[in-house]
Amino acid sequence: MSGTRTAHAISVFRAPMRSRRDDVPDGPAVERALTLGVCGMGGRLMPPPPSLEDALAAAHAQLGDRVARRIERFAAAADGAFVWTRDIDDQVWLGRLAGPWRYDPAPDALDVDLVHVRSCDWLEAPVSPAALPPAVRVAFARGGRNWQRIRADDVSTLTAALWERGERAQRQR
Repeated sequence: MSGTRTAHAISVFRAPMRSRRDDVPDGPAVERALTLGVCGMGGRLMPPPPSLEDALAAAHAQLGDRVARRIERFAAAADGAFVWTRDIDDQVWLGRLAGPWRYDPAPDALDVDLVHVRSCDWLEAPVSPAALPPAVRVAFARGGRNWQRIRADDVSTLTAALWERGERAQRQR
């Protein structure tokens, strides 16, 4: 996904894709996301909402205002925004959001609590630990399960450079 935007205008997010539910193990949600080309977060809603507005109202009623705000921030991130995630083996993956919010009611999505999703283009291989921007390392070292914007001054530029190198490597295969 190439564009005319400068790297400075592109937001960068940490996307742990770890459920807040204790009965859902870490790992399968990230594996599902990388396999299907999505990025997402948990927060099962019943019945499955047909729109973002319905999801926000249901999340507020069923899960609380904090969860509704998280979903809203996730849905509001611009297409083309960079996302970083980490798999069960501590491999770090770089992707770019490539579509609007949707609710995934599939049984597999419910099982791993990855139901609020957006299409995401992921690089074909994890990023080398030595190449990670310092702000990305810090964001993951803090831990946590929240979708979170990484705001360091240089993170957009460094992330965009890694993306470009990864895209070129993919095109050359």
